[in-house]
Amino acid sequence: MINLFEARETNKMISEENLDVRTITMGISLLDCIDSKLDKVNVKVYDKITTMARNLVQTGEDISREFGIPVVNKRISVTPIALVGGAACKSPEDFVSLARTLDRAAKEVGVNFIGGYSALVSKGMTKADENLIRSIPAAMAETERVCSSVNVGSTKTGINMDAVKLMGEIVKQTAENTREQDSLGCAKLVIFCNAPDDNPFMAGAFHGVTEADAIINVGVSGPGVVKHALTKVRGKDFEVLCETIKKTSFKVTRVGQLVAQEASRRLGVPFGIVDLSLAPTPAIGDSVAEILEEIGLESVGAPGTTAALALLNDQVKKGGVMASSYVGGLSGAFIPVSEDQGMIDAVNAGALTLEKLEAMTCVCSVGLDMIAIPGDTKPTTISGIIADEMAIGMINQKTTAVRLIPVIGKGVGETVEFGGLLGYAPVMPVNQFSCDAFVNRTGRIPAPVHSFKN
Repeated sequence: MINLFEARETNKMISEENLDVRTITMGISLLDCIDSKLDKVNVKVYDKITTMARNLVQTGEDISREFGIPVVNKRISVTPIALVGGAACKSPEDFVSLARTLDRAAKEVGVNFIGGYSALVSKGMTKADENLIRSIPAAMAETERVCSSVNVGSTKTGINMDAVKLMGEIVKQTAENTREQDSLGCAKLVIFCNAPDDNPFMAGAFHGVTEADAIINVGVSGPGVVKHALTKVRGKDFEVLCETIKKTSFKVTRVGQLVAQEASRRLGVPFGIVDLSLAPTPAIGDSVAEILEEIGLESVGAPGTTAALALLNDQVKKGGVMASSYVGGLSGAFIPVSEDQGMIDAVNAGALTLEKLEAMTCVCSVGLDMIAIPGDTKPTTISGIIADEMAIGMINQKTTAVRLIPVIGKGVGETVEFGGLLGYAPVMPVNQFSCDAFVNRTGRIPAPVHSFKN
């Protein structure tokens, strides 16, 4: 239980340091909705989601009001739709109808986003997988709340380069299909290596096939809290620095654990995990970049940035795992450019480049996230960037992801406005040298030697 001292401390973190529970995400299995008739699948999917999640939003709001803890988003993740629609969907257009059903169900229950318009193709693609992937540009253009993800690699299976090549084309087409909204559809599409089954954060959330029929996962966030704590230990040695991050992460995760257990109890759905990722927002004082600068960098991107991020990520995990027995998802530090004012400032100052961000992804929780690039970037170049990031995840046995936004009609130095939690971003330059011959090879990159651990 949280004692009186912890309660006062928590209230201070909420009122002064931007602490919040970023999301309560209900994972829902749709495996029992599989049918050979598409109209029946659509009905079953809609009915199950609206039944299981009918009280999710109200429960989140009730907990927020009663405990005084902001619960920013209420979301749903579902079984990868390539599996659910495989028997009924014979074309990309059939899958788009399922996307519209998911969107309609999300609006009915009032959640911010629904994730799981997904395919898992780290070793190969079924026809259903390929049809879903080819439907993504239309699905992202025709829906508001549906999020999509595709897992194209893993440490155990290697990297499916056929899927990587296809995803470069899909990202570009999604950008084209949503060009009137500054290619916003790409903000709802993420490409993974080693995607976790229990991630509550969008756009990459889906309900893994190893999960129960329904589950409650909570994502907490507290970069502002960590930044505030570090201001009190300026000039101290690394031991003090690490202890401060660990203790703060522990407190933040305890808040998430409390909310998760309470939501689980009220909804009658088992508690899954707490994801203790430091997820920034465009709000002033809610930035991972500012934490790194508080550690001692003039600007994020300066020499020492990767080491500082590695330290931060590790200490966040060490503190969090003491606060909850069920830490999962991604858990660590996110570095999305558009959602972090400090990252945006560093890009505008010339301190932070795409190449430095790639280096940072070796030691953080995710990958190249919410990065705007020129709209005329070739699909093969996008595929090459995806392949690089997948290789980092595969070799390092960690989750990596790519969420690139080629903003149609805009070039380097221009700014794109996404709004809300998605923020805004400067369009960053991309290396112009070609990787066409590499991307156009067929097949897959084999798993690394250390994958053979059976």
